[in-house]
Amino acid sequence: MAAGEIDRASLDQWYVIDTEAVIPVGRSSNRLLGTDLTVVKEETGAIAVFAEGRAEALALRHRFGFLWTTLGNPEREIFPLPEADEPDRRYVACGVVTVKASGLRIVENFLDMAHFPFVHTDVLGAEPYTEVEQYDVEIRRDADEVWATNCKFFQPQAAFSATDGITTQYMYRVMTPFTTILYKTCPNSDTRWDVIGLFVQPLDPDRCRAHPIMYLIDDVSTTTELVHFQQLIFLQDRIILENQRPVLLPLEPRKEIPTRADASSIAYRRWLKEKGVTYGATTAA
Repeated sequence: MAAGEIDRASLDQWYVIDTEAVIPVGRSSNRLLGTDLTVVKEETGAIAVFAEGRAEALALRHRFGFLWTTLGNPEREIFPLPEADEPDRRYVACGVVTVKASGLRIVENFLDMAHFPFVHTDVLGAEPYTEVEQYDVEIRRDADEVWATNCKFFQPQAAFSATDGITTQYMYRVMTPFTTILYKTCPNSDTRWDVIGLFVQPLDPDRCRAHPIMYLIDDVSTTTELVHFQQLIFLQDRIILENQRPVLLPLEPRKEIPTRADASSIAYRRWLKEKGVTYGATTAA
């Protein structure tokens, strides 16, 4: 799919293409929205990114420890995340995972609490605690974001540093079609949230790379322990994501029957349709 055939809502976004710390000096290959990229890093650390078929370098941003770029013309800068600048938070980059699935499917899975007991058994959920209690969802028009608030779920081990099962409070935030964040109960502070982000890099409509990141209040766990915990969760999700059918996210009504627990998914899909997002989606009845 050529850039000219991609919907504007998907094209005119900032996307993560790598963790800056792992980009090698010299030339390396990457990909975004069906377009091959060449990343050039000088000995000085200066970086330029070129898209196949274009002479000029792409626009870049350096934020949250990632390199961001775009094939279009974003109307806004990268979303704010104040917690990223709090000096006492642990910044934990969790690597990258390639997934043979639509990037939109990955974001929607991130919003879903109902799968916790069945996919992340004895960690993020466990039987008989399978009910998703009613929560609030809204499209915040001033920020153009989807939010789910007042979410709660019993979890045997909500975080690596957790020692007992707790009822975890959640807030979910979708900033762009392919970026999302959750704020969750922090086991080490009664007044602050742990922050976990997922920035999806769509390689093609049915294949992507997921870049998880965490900003935590945790001065006990090692970075390796925190990364392994988060990767365990995501790799459990990958098994489900790569076996979902259809591969692309259906946006047409009644293609997949939602339940009350899917309120965030319903709002997310409605928001995507309003924007005219089709990359990684199917709209055919």
